[in-house]
Amino acid sequence: MSFTPFLFFDGNCEEAIDFYAEVLGADEVVKTSFAEAPPEAGMPPDARVMYSHIRIGEHMLMASDILPGQPYAPQASVHVTHYAKDAKDGSAKFAKLAEGGEILMDYQETFFAYGFGTCKDRFGTHWMIMIAKEEE
Repeated sequence: MSFTPFLFFDGNCEEAIDFYAEVLGADEVVKTSFAEAPPEAGMPPDARVMYSHIRIGEHMLMASDILPGQPYAPQASVHVTHYAKDAKDGSAKFAKLAEGGEILMDYQETFFAYGFGTCKDRFGTHWMIMIAKEEE
């Protein structure tokens, strides 16, 4: 069984997914706009992202823009957790994700992790970056 986060954005999904692909080292990036949908789907001819994902090994992060005019609230009560390969890698990824956003808990060693921190990035997505002690 697996769970795949699906994030929603308000017109800046392409920028966000490209940023996540760069920071997290994605193996694959897929993006499709609403305008690329077949006419029978009835989607607006809009450049916003209808569907996107990045893949890192066996894991995916999916995202989309909301349709124009829909109400939007950033991901406030969910954190995407990323397990870094080591504490140095985690620290670097955390710093990039936090840039222009808000650090909620500084990246640091804890009783359960060699490195752990939480932040809200500039797109409104909450992140938990960690390297658990039992995994290193």
